[in-house]
Amino acid sequence: MSTLTFLASAVIISLSGVMAPGALTAATIAQGTRSKNAGSLIAIGHAVIEIPLIGLLVLGFDIFLKSEKTQIVIGFAGGLFLLWMGIGMIRGLQKAEHSCSDIYKTGPVMTGFILSVSNPYFLLWWATVGLNLALKAQALGVLALVLFTAVHWLCDLVWLGALSFASFKGSALLSPRRQKFVFGFCAAALVCFGAKFIYDASSALSGLYR
Repeated sequence: MSTLTFLASAVIISLSGVMAPGALTAATIAQGTRSKNAGSLIAIGHAVIEIPLIGLLVLGFDIFLKSEKTQIVIGFAGGLFLLWMGIGMIRGLQKAEHSCSDIYKTGPVMTGFILSVSNPYFLLWWATVGLNLALKAQALGVLALVLFTAVHWLCDLVWLGALSFASFKGSALLSPRRQKFVFGFCAAALVCFGAKFIYDASSALSGLYR
C-alpha cells in the first residue's frame, strides 16, 4: 500500500470517528454560540492529548488502555465531569439574567483536553481502530506516521471548526429563547453522556466481582 492510498483510507476512517455524535460535539455546538473559533480551540485541546497518545500507542501503551480497570476509572471520572458540566449549564439557564460566560466556565482548549482524556470510548477507539492505523503508518515509515497524525488532526480541526462556525452563525439568527433551547439541548446531551459513562463503568465494575 502506498502512503497516499493509506492516508486516503485513514481520512475516511478518521472522519467516521470524528463525526460521530458525542460529548465533544455537544460542547462544540454550545461554545460555538459565543465564538466561531471555539471548535478550532477545542481541536487544539483535543490534540494535546491525542498526538502524544499516538506516539505512546506505537510504543505499546495500548495494553494499558485496553485494561478493563483503566476503562472503569476513566468512565467514572469522565461521567462525573460531564454531569458537572451539563448541570452547570442547566443552572446557568435557570438564572433570570445570564451571560454566555455563566454557561461554560471551562475554556474551549481545556474543554477539548478534558473531554478527550476523560472519554473511555475515545481512548478505546485509539487502542483498537486508531492503533491499527498508527501501526500501518509506522510500517510505511516515520514520514507516513507524521502525515497520518497531521491528517487525522486536520479532520478534527475541520469538523469541529465547521460545527462551531455553523453554531455561531445560527445563534445570530436565533432569539434569546431559542438560544436557551440550544444550550438546554446541549446540556441535556452532556448529562446523558455522563450518565451513560457512569452506567457502563458501573456495569463493568460489577462484572469484575461476579
